[in-house]
Amino acid sequence: MSKKIELMVGFFLLAGIAAILMLGLKVANSQLGGNTDTYQLIAKFSNIGGLKVRSSVKVGGVVVGRVVSISLDDDFSPKVVMNINSDFNKFPDSSSVAILTSGLLGEQFIGLTPGFVDEETEILANGDLLEDTRSAMVLEDLIGQFLYGNSED
Repeated sequence: MSKKIELMVGFFLLAGIAAILMLGLKVANSQLGGNTDTYQLIAKFSNIGGLKVRSSVKVGGVVVGRVVSISLDDDFSPKVVMNINSDFNKFPDSSSVAILTSGLLGEQFIGLTPGFVDEETEILANGDLLEDTRSAMVLEDLIGQFLYGNSED
């Protein structure tokens, strides 16, 4: 009788651990399979602030992709590589990206703003570089400019 109870308690404990793991993955916006097709876009910034790998890429608040790598380019500027869901493969090459912050002190993400479309506009493809970028606004720099003024005058 006690072996049967111990076995049932063990199964209950394993089910609880699996439920907590699934909840953690759901909260982190992760996927076990990751089987969605994506294409990569690249952007160079002068300052990425606190942007991290796995940060979201959003268009109007809708998550369309994730940051997959952050590195320094040959000219020592931060280079960000993003995986964009292939369902969203109609962004024109005049689109722009900016590093934005959720709230005043929240996490940073990339905001992708679709550009204008005309006869000469091409659609961004895998490996394309986004030319129009806006770097992160670093709170410490803003406070320093407010307190000490702009010393570049």
